[in-house]
Amino acid sequence: MNKPSLSNTYEYGDAEYWDARYWEQAGSSFDWYQRFSALRPFINKFIPSCSKILMVGCGNARISEDMVKDGYVDIMNIDISSIVIEMMRKRCMHIPQLKYLQMDVRDMSFFEDESFDSVIDKGFCFSMILCFGALLENLELSKHYQLMNLLFLFIFFGDALLTFLYEGTLDSLMCSTDASFSAFLMIEEVNRLLKPGGIYMLITYGDPSVRIPHLNQPGCCWKITLYIIPRAGFESVVGSSSSLRSVMEPVPLTEEGLLAPEYVLEDPDSHYIYICKKMED
Repeated sequence: MNKPSLSNTYEYGDAEYWDARYWEQAGSSFDWYQRFSALRPFINKFIPSCSKILMVGCGNARISEDMVKDGYVDIMNIDISSIVIEMMRKRCMHIPQLKYLQMDVRDMSFFEDESFDSVIDKGFCFSMILCFGALLENLELSKHYQLMNLLFLFIFFGDALLTFLYEGTLDSLMCSTDASFSAFLMIEEVNRLLKPGGIYMLITYGDPSVRIPHLNQPGCCWKITLYIIPRAGFESVVGSSSSLRSVMEPVPLTEEGLLAPEYVLEDPDSHYIYICKKMED
């Protein structure tokens, strides 16, 4: 089998890019945004341990393994990269509660309608479709977070990022013109696969102004509850209103699906947890 190369300028939605990336990161694991310890209260609250769960964009993260240790019994993990799926099958071959399939989230026709009780997307799949370049350029993130993301990309993607930058800075990281349609297909598939009353849990750094429009696309009927948690390692200012507020306290949204103007986001680089309950049409 020929070794995939990261020197090619693949799009983030292409299997070839992630095959190359996971080949070069063989044996390691990486959890996007938050580890299971931070997400455990939300997962335990909204997803019963007996649920049939779909983990989209599983990558080489350990969250599914941690969930099994916490009592979860049926987790189907999918990823666009056949290489990482084979790696994870070998790594978790002793864990019968975990299954792994290579699959594109934009076409999950392998599964029948209403096959799952819950779908978990720890930010990776959604970010893959919308792309890092578009997020850094178009979202109103703090300059600190933009710099941190750029540093992360240099460290994590190495020479591949240098190839992109030499060809046109961050513009080369932008997705193709069908990015919005790809996101539409993914959400449509997630909605199709969930049973009525099922939960789609999306963990992302996209605030409601850029996530709610995608979630509330035609054909979907969600009851959305929003939670906001600071990034790992963030220290709240003692006595601030944010530090006194429990992360398990839902954040109210306006009728337009936005954060209220008076809402104070102490950590401007917080992560957003969207709990989307599938309602009857």
